[in-house]
Amino acid sequence: MKLRIIAMIRSAILLLAASLAPMLAQSATHAWPDRRITIVVPFPPGGATDVMARMFAPKIAAALGQPVIVENKIGAGGIVGTQYVAHAPKDGYTLLWGTVATHAIGPSVYKHLPYDPVKDFTPIVHAVDQPYVLVAHPSLNVHTLKELIALAQSRPEAIPAGSAGKGTGAHMILEKFMAQAHVNMLHVPYKGASPAMADLLGGQVKMVFDVVLTTAPYIKSGKLIALAVTSKQRSPTLPDVPTMIEAGVPGFTAVGWNGLFAPAGTPYAVVLKLNKAVDDALASPDIHQRLIQQGSVPVGGTPQEFRQFMQSELSNWRAVAEQAHVSLD
Repeated sequence: MKLRIIAMIRSAILLLAASLAPMLAQSATHAWPDRRITIVVPFPPGGATDVMARMFAPKIAAALGQPVIVENKIGAGGIVGTQYVAHAPKDGYTLLWGTVATHAIGPSVYKHLPYDPVKDFTPIVHAVDQPYVLVAHPSLNVHTLKELIALAQSRPEAIPAGSAGKGTGAHMILEKFMAQAHVNMLHVPYKGASPAMADLLGGQVKMVFDVVLTTAPYIKSGKLIALAVTSKQRSPTLPDVPTMIEAGVPGFTAVGWNGLFAPAGTPYAVVLKLNKAVDDALASPDIHQRLIQQGSVPVGGTPQEFRQFMQSELSNWRAVAEQAHVSLD
């Protein structure tokens, strides 16, 4: 009899706990956030990704009523910080400012990453796109993309094309361009975008894909010739420069992008609050203006749209890496 009574009491407790669990979870989510939020940037301070995250952090803090700090966890081309967030508590207090490098290109060129870009993360919002522009040194004596393609076809592997390094966005865009334009150039990888740009300005390499923000001053001063931007639409910063599609490479688009991620399993109500905070920031006149001035494109949208976009990008860059036989393992 005693055992039966104990069993009945135990069953009643379990039923009560099950009925209260959703209410307790809802209450905890409703109270979120009640302390500081950290956005991890997996790249060094002062870089484009870091600048972007720090631009949005105060707006997110104001919207949520709690401090938001940006913490740089660097190493292995973004892998260290990304892995850190992948294994962080699923409570919305540790987030990642991720990029095409961490969630599309990196997983395409590394065979053994310590995180899964799809399974380990919940996409929150696709914040910003950063178009690239193909720039050439004046000594190459080309002024349109069609002229460059014709020259490259007549001189296979003779035109040195710089990049920020093997497996970087600039390199992979170059590989995609060569495949779609049916040309073959001499890839010259550097240890970063800055030395690649320095050698382009000096004429040691003849062309580079780089972001609009970096290249615009050199284009406007006449030190470099802009042949095409890689986005679907022309850049407001360089309105006279055609897109790759307009310039003669059908269907070609490729952008650097970034956005906010949480560890997989983060409560969806928390994800929605963060999504709204970033979307509202993108709609604010000051953020919008700053992005346009930098040559960036505000995006926004739902978590579902960001997930679909990210998976499409992952598939796209895996195909490029396989075709070009690019692997860092």
